[in-house]
Amino acid sequence: MKQPLSSQQIFARNLTQQHEELLSKLKRKGTGSDDLAGWFLGPKAENTELLKELIRQALDNHCNDRKNLYPNDPVYVTEEMKQTPEYQETVRILKDKLDILLQQLKGSVPFWSYRWQSHMNWDTTLPSMAGYFGTMLYNPNNVAAEASPVTTVLEMIVGDELCKMLGYNISGESKTQGPKAWGHITCDGSIANNEAMWAARNLKYYPISLAAAIKNEPLLQKAGALKIRLADGSVTTIAQADSWDLLNLSVDEVLSLPDRLNSEFHINLDLLNDVMNDYSIQNIGFDGLNKYIDSGIKSPVLMAASTCHYSWPKSAAVLGIGANNLIKIYVDENARLHIGRLKEELQNALDNRMPVLMVVAVIGTTEESAVDPLKDIVEVREEFRKKGLNFVIHSDAAWGGYFTAILRQPERQISNRFVLYTPTLTMNAYVTEQYAHIHQSDSITIDPHKAGYIPYPAGGLCYKNGAMRNLVAFAAPVVYHGGVDPTVGIYGLEGSKPGAAAAAAYMSHQVIPLDQSGYGQILGKCLFNSKRLYSAFITMAEPDDPFIIVPFQRLPAEKNGEGPDKIKQQYEFIKEEIVPKTNEQIMANPQAVALLPELGSDQIIITYTFNFKENGVLNKSVDKLNELNLNIFQALSLSPGDHDHPSKTPMYLTQSQFDNESYGKSFVDDYKKRLGLSIDNDEPVNILISTTMNPWLTDTSEGNFIPELVKALRQTVLEQVEKLVGALEEA
Repeated sequence: MKQPLSSQQIFARNLTQQHEELLSKLKRKGTGSDDLAGWFLGPKAENTELLKELIRQALDNHCNDRKNLYPNDPVYVTEEMKQTPEYQETVRILKDKLDILLQQLKGSVPFWSYRWQSHMNWDTTLPSMAGYFGTMLYNPNNVAAEASPVTTVLEMIVGDELCKMLGYNISGESKTQGPKAWGHITCDGSIANNEAMWAARNLKYYPISLAAAIKNEPLLQKAGALKIRLADGSVTTIAQADSWDLLNLSVDEVLSLPDRLNSEFHINLDLLNDVMNDYSIQNIGFDGLNKYIDSGIKSPVLMAASTCHYSWPKSAAVLGIGANNLIKIYVDENARLHIGRLKEELQNALDNRMPVLMVVAVIGTTEESAVDPLKDIVEVREEFRKKGLNFVIHSDAAWGGYFTAILRQPERQISNRFVLYTPTLTMNAYVTEQYAHIHQSDSITIDPHKAGYIPYPAGGLCYKNGAMRNLVAFAAPVVYHGGVDPTVGIYGLEGSKPGAAAAAAYMSHQVIPLDQSGYGQILGKCLFNSKRLYSAFITMAEPDDPFIIVPFQRLPAEKNGEGPDKIKQQYEFIKEEIVPKTNEQIMANPQAVALLPELGSDQIIITYTFNFKENGVLNKSVDKLNELNLNIFQALSLSPGDHDHPSKTPMYLTQSQFDNESYGKSFVDDYKKRLGLSIDNDEPVNILISTTMNPWLTDTSEGNFIPELVKALRQTVLEQVEKLVGALEEA
């Protein structure tokens, strides 16, 4: 007999129906524009009047809503009240304090400027600014649908849009396309990474919990005959499987278990949820669960490239896994995860019966813009599945996720204007191949507030199998086949979060498509500009200059192991046929067009270091080199409490370092040799970093702006070398 719905389920069902109606209204087809000039305020606020119109439109809408919603309700602030001295004094103080704040804000770093070549941010899109402002006035809280009946739906739409762009299936579960994906907005990529690890941990141990419940609970014991497919493809029953087998089931196999218990053994899902509360790691922790795990099985581990974001060890610590159980895999000479070292660590985990929760592929590191070999990681998982070892693959594409748009064909008729002016470059063959496999990741972090050009805070997490979100829910999910969820707030770490962030992402995606005509156009132009900046920077030092510049990202000829003559020939070609040429001249040169995608990083961050000469002799001291590069960074950045106005900073860059612990001694020593340094020490090497998120950099009203950046950087380097050498001579 069918179980009657509870009042909570009835409410959720009705809310779902309302959301479906709203979804159909908001998911309009044929939207999007092609003209990049109308997508941003502009480095000189060229679209000031447009932004004013958008803000006024949003403000008028909100104020009219307040006036008209309940027309018979009384006012509070009367015209007489506004005439009182107290009210007017309040207004005076408000304006005065705002003026003080606005004056202080003039000291903010100018993200929107051509001269901003530092961290991974730039201007925010006009539609996202307008969407955020207009929604902020209503202050919706996406923790619960009742506090955000509109923006909860917007978050669902954005989640679907991101999943679709990344290659996940959003059309509904099918035999050919697989399970339906699901995504949502988080405050940032760190929270998204934490949620992904949380879900992977819970997924890994769910079969252990379920097997224990089936063994111990009379109401579930008939389910011991449930057949499961093991990592190596063999089939057994859940009652006969040992702990190692249960810890290595595939994602889809684990997530199918509740529905299969319902369909094959008629076990009520509400009953199952109630029983599992006493067995799940979510509730009883590792200590409570260990009594159900066979002896000899060690603590779980995770694996990621040593270049992974600092949020990964943080998340391992927070989840009780332990930061030391995040095994960092040293990278190769291109700062990409070394696949051979990964295989060694996986074999060690298999030999020592250490469950592997997940392997993280970084799709765009934050310091080298390197893309890990995701294609190889997928193949390695298949190799180890045959040996009985299985794990979640997570792509940390917080930075690189939106670059997928470069590969997505437009779904609508577009003009040809977007191919003019600054050329739209595609990613090189290696990077494109990795992106072709991103949909094979089980989960993906993607940050709209990075390469989506959307205001903070707006991170994102997408699951290939949407049921994975249930593993971190602290409320029993109601399943609506063919429908939508009534809320998104229960499926994540955060409580309150701004509905304005979802609205900003929604608006930006509505105007700027997630394909080659929209975000692909923006980021494709940034790729082109980054290659030009790399070319200009690496050729800026003349033979008689008291400094050299060594890019971390080697010339293609160097990467390919070609001899000194070929490397010099390629360098001279860049200096003569790319650096001084116009965009049109470069694109008319087939050799330059073929070379550009291979220059610089996998994406749009370039990394480099300066060394100096004293009396014509190249410095060999790591400490002195580090001092020079730190001084250059300090001269080209702003810090809290700086008294200098931003206008006195001619350009902006940022810094980090290569150290033995994160990169390995051979990696660091190789870079030291290229810089002419001594390697008989373990000192880290300071690096400078430039991120080019400005699609207009080489196509201003006065042409290419990169020579101005080279001039500013060169002058700063010369000044800092002179100071350092002078101080050394005095000493």
